[in-house]
Amino acid sequence: MAQRENIAPEAIPAAMAERGRPLPQAGRLGRIIDRISTIFAAGMLLAMATLVLEVVMRYFFNAPTTWAHETSMFLSAITFIFGGLLCVCRNSHIRVVLIYDLVKGRARQMLDVVISLVCAFSTGFFAWAAWRMVKKAIYRPSGDLYLETSGSAWNSPAPALVKIFLFCVLIVMCCQFLVLAFNYLRAARAHRKTGN
Repeated sequence: MAQRENIAPEAIPAAMAERGRPLPQAGRLGRIIDRISTIFAAGMLLAMATLVLEVVMRYFFNAPTTWAHETSMFLSAITFIFGGLLCVCRNSHIRVVLIYDLVKGRARQMLDVVISLVCAFSTGFFAWAAWRMVKKAIYRPSGDLYLETSGSAWNSPAPALVKIFLFCVLIVMCCQFLVLAFNYLRAARAHRKTGN
C-alpha cells in the first residue's frame, strides 16, 4: 500500500508544491541534496541528447559512435542512484503504511525514529556490500590501482565509476537517515514536554 494523505481539495496546490522540497527534518544535508539534484536532472537530458546524436550519426551519416551508448547508460545509472537519495530527503519514497496510518501524534513520531534507524542500518549494510564491489572494481588482484572498464570498443571506466558513486550515495543516504532519526526524536521529545 502506498502512502496516501487526506488533503482537502483547496489545499492540493500547496501540498503539491510542498512535495518538491526536502523535509524540514532532513536538515542542511537534505537541502544540499535537493540543490544538487538539478545537476542529475540535467544529466538525464544529456543522456537523451547523446542517444539522439547516436541515431543521427548512425542512420543519417552512417558513422556510429563508440561512446554514445555507454555514456547515456552511465548518465542514466548515476541519475537513478541519486534519485533514491533525493526520495529520502523529500520523503517521497514508497512505503507500506498499514501500521503507520493507525498511529498518531507522539507514537507516529517514535515510529518515524524507528523507521529511520532501520533504514540507516540497512543502507549502512548496503554501503559495506558496495565497498566490497568497489574494491574489486578499483584494484587488480595484484593490488595495483586500476578502474574496471566495460570491455567494449570504447572501454570506458563507467562500471567502476558507477560502483564508486553507488557506494558514496549509500554512505550519504545512511547519514541522511541518521539526521532524520535525530530530528524525529527531538520532535518527539518536544511533543512529550508540551503534552500536545
